[in-house]
Amino acid sequence: MSRQPPAPPVQVGCAGWSIPTRDAALFGAGNSLLARYATRFSVVEINSSFYRAHQRRTYERWAATVPAHFRFSVKMPRAVSHEAGLVGAGPLLDRFLGEVAGLGPHLGALLLQLPPSLTFDARRVSAFLRALRRRTRAPVVCEPRHASWFDPRADALLQRHGVARAAVDPVVHPQSAVPGGAPTPAYWRWHGSPRMYYSDYPDAALASLAAAVQRHLPAHAPAWVIFDNTAQGFAVPNAARLQVLLAGMGSAG
Repeated sequence: MSRQPPAPPVQVGCAGWSIPTRDAALFGAGNSLLARYATRFSVVEINSSFYRAHQRRTYERWAATVPAHFRFSVKMPRAVSHEAGLVGAGPLLDRFLGEVAGLGPHLGALLLQLPPSLTFDARRVSAFLRALRRRTRAPVVCEPRHASWFDPRADALLQRHGVARAAVDPVVHPQSAVPGGAPTPAYWRWHGSPRMYYSDYPDAALASLAAAVQRHLPAHAPAWVIFDNTAQGFAVPNAARLQVLLAGMGSAG
């Protein structure tokens, strides 16, 4: 009987690369916060791009700071998702993608977080994703927050365009706890619960997450887990603890 290949590593990281003073010992030395962050974690999510544009040379500088294996996930601007509502966003996408091209091979994913008010409209979403895919083949992850998105038709449309749906906590719909859409990358975003952005996750919750990630992993496909409970600095210790739990399962990356 042939042996099964090992589970692919799970890349664990945080939204942003702040390092709380109390957790400094988790990291190695570096010339910047990002360089130090990259001694422990291999992925990071850039959320600031949602609020303001960064120059291409800024992305280039960040890319030059990290090791070759390190990857960034970059959140698309709210001008695309919240203000334009995915309609007529071509010029906005051109600007954004021109900027993030500065990451080069360090670009791991593009994250599209939708407003809770944005309902699923197949025509609108399909037109947007066609426009996006004409411009980039980068991995794309969508985080919808309206219940209408958790439907087989929405999942099928996302799959058709190669777009993954993030699994989130706190859950906004029973199906939002598990990844959907395209199978890769499998992507979890944990925002803090019960208080979003603030709450610390207890060990039991992290162990449950580790088991869920392990069960869901697609063969030979990348998987990310991002902690966004940064307001009081809990993302870093939660991510570090999850790494330890996954390492015990042979899935830490």
